[in-house]
Amino acid sequence: MGLVSSFLGILGFAVGIPLGLFVGFFLFVYSETKHVKDPVVRPISELGPNALQELLPEIPLWVKTPDYERVDWLNKFLLDTWPFLDTAICKIIRSRAQPIFFEYIGKYQIKAIEFDKLSLGTLPPTVCGIKVLETNGKELVMEQVIKWAGNPEIVLSVYVASLKITVQLVDLQIFAAPRVTLRPLVPTFPCFANIVVSLMEKPHVDFGMNVLGGDIMSIPGLYRFVQETIKKQVANLYLWPQTLEIPILDESSVAIKKPVGILHVNVVRAQKLLKMDLLGTSDPYVKLSLTGDKLPAKKTTVKRKNLNPEWNEKFKLVVKDPQSQVLQLQVYDWDKVGGHDKLGMQLVPLKVLKAYENKEFTLDLLKDTNLNETPRKKPRGKIVVDLTFVPFKEDSSKFGGPSEGYSRKESGIDIVSDDEVQEGAGLLSIVIQEAEEVEGDHHNNPFAVLTFRGEKKRTKMMKKTRHPRWNEEFQFMLEEPPQHEKIHIEVMSKRKNFSFLPKEKPAT
Repeated sequence: MGLVSSFLGILGFAVGIPLGLFVGFFLFVYSETKHVKDPVVRPISELGPNALQELLPEIPLWVKTPDYERVDWLNKFLLDTWPFLDTAICKIIRSRAQPIFFEYIGKYQIKAIEFDKLSLGTLPPTVCGIKVLETNGKELVMEQVIKWAGNPEIVLSVYVASLKITVQLVDLQIFAAPRVTLRPLVPTFPCFANIVVSLMEKPHVDFGMNVLGGDIMSIPGLYRFVQETIKKQVANLYLWPQTLEIPILDESSVAIKKPVGILHVNVVRAQKLLKMDLLGTSDPYVKLSLTGDKLPAKKTTVKRKNLNPEWNEKFKLVVKDPQSQVLQLQVYDWDKVGGHDKLGMQLVPLKVLKAYENKEFTLDLLKDTNLNETPRKKPRGKIVVDLTFVPFKEDSSKFGGPSEGYSRKESGIDIVSDDEVQEGAGLLSIVIQEAEEVEGDHHNNPFAVLTFRGEKKRTKMMKKTRHPRWNEEFQFMLEEPPQHEKIHIEVMSKRKNFSFLPKEKPAT
């Protein structure tokens, strides 16, 4: 029986192969070919909603929301730098997690907690869109939508008594909408001091967790409980208005000091100045300024042909740090032609002054600030000044000064009375940031002019633009609160080169 079956199998194989080849050849030669229709190409605007959903199961955010911008370049940057970012981020996670793990050692018979594997995988997050928000402050605000379906390798080992429990995180997916704020913007690279991060909505986090090889997230009810717990904990920490602040620059190096008071300077006189002119006289004047102040130096009037000039001219200087700032006094001889000759100079540290005390200084003029100048130096004369530091009302307690009721204290040191320095004196600070859609008839070189109580100040001129950004600060001294005053601001335009065209006033 077995021999017969083998014979029939061989016979069927020998007959079937030629028969199959013959039938296939006959069908290939004599069968008619079917006509293939050309594909129909239609504009996407003519497709219905069902066809669109099949073609685009997930419409990009920058298509649905026009104020979000497409950032393919950023995603390409993340893709290329992800291996290095992965290493850096994992180092931070290890350093941050170590103190947390240490708190549990010794509790519940836990002997050690450590990462066996820690890697964020090979797939970087994807930024689906980004938009930049405009604010009036010195900050840059950006909102992103981030999706991450990663393949991380995160294996945590927990040693409990003599048992090793392995916890593995798998199939991690995150959807979040963070707001990133760079503030404050400062003139020091990288031009912002802090990164402030907050979430605009509760994040969606999906993952699996294997414990001792089994997925515990498949336990009924546990998955939803873990999801809600994660959302709640993250929301309590970082959901707006809660923030995570990451310092970038040292605060001391970028701190913008605000004014704390006013230095009243009375340039009284100078004595026995050097003879700089051919006729044995000089034409002196004094320039005074504070270190660390970018404002132009103030000047007295020029006293013609006088070696013992009397000025009695008063000035006010804005003080930002009385412990470090120094008053610079420089005496010059005015010349009609050429540069002015320097007669001498002197420095007065503000830290020697007490709040509200008027103190008179008689100072020997020096050639420069070189302390190693020879004792046999040529006398350059003396200068007499009266100085008074008046802190603002909110800062007066900081400097230990009295607030009211002053009288003469001793010879050479006076206490300023209320009649001399009014209690409402202060400083008005105005920041001109930018203008939009300004247009002149003949040229666009805009600048702004501020007028307050008859005093005019102007910004720098911006060339050939309708959207100038100045970001300049101007200060006005106040003897009393400006309760019923108005600030007049004009935006002007002026041709840069010589022209007979007048100034233009695009806006007021």
